[in-house]
Amino acid sequence: MATILNIETATKNCSVSLAVDDEMLVLIELNEGQFSHAEKLHSIILEVLKKSLKEMDDIDAIAISSGPGSYTGLRIGVSAAKGLCFSLDKPLIAIPTLSSLANAIIVEKGDLIVPLLDARRMEVYSAVFNSERKQIRDTQAQIIDENSFSEYLEKGKVYFLGDGALKCKEFIHHDSAIFLEGYFPSAKEMVELSYKKFVNRDFEDIAYFEPYYLKDFIAIKPKKLF
Repeated sequence: MATILNIETATKNCSVSLAVDDEMLVLIELNEGQFSHAEKLHSIILEVLKKSLKEMDDIDAIAISSGPGSYTGLRIGVSAAKGLCFSLDKPLIAIPTLSSLANAIIVEKGDLIVPLLDARRMEVYSAVFNSERKQIRDTQAQIIDENSFSEYLEKGKVYFLGDGALKCKEFIHHDSAIFLEGYFPSAKEMVELSYKKFVNRDFEDIAYFEPYYLKDFIAIKPKKLF
């Protein structure tokens, strides 16, 4: 059996789960509408272990949401995961953020899933998955307009979810477009994906692993007050 700690910090949802194989034991999430990961993540991890009646030494692997997403959120999550892997001498598993978000829903055969994360201005991070939740279009940073995803919408139903879905809803008006609210990347959906990678021994090089930012981080200078 494999005890896997899953950490999701790519968005404002700070989420941690503990699972044995592909069965989740405990899930704790905090989504206060702001990034509080730096202050809350480590205490959430300890609370998850406490509620699951597990110790740090019981963990067989640590899985981290690898992006895309918030630069700060990803850095905090990856730093925490790496620290645990080094201290416990356990492997690191990377789960693409949009893959776990797509795993949050089940659709009919032939329908498509488009997980979306809000980026700057009118941009979103997106990918396209089929009804078996296999990725059929690569992850992109794209500017949303009325023609976005039109090639998929003409073929059938497309389910949009994630905190970028609302941005798309303002522009995309098509009978085949279905917008789902209230979905964020979660450590809950990481459970199945991380266990599959553990079984296949699909681990990361802890020393060199970096989150998938998709775009270069741009520091914005604060406006002068005077």
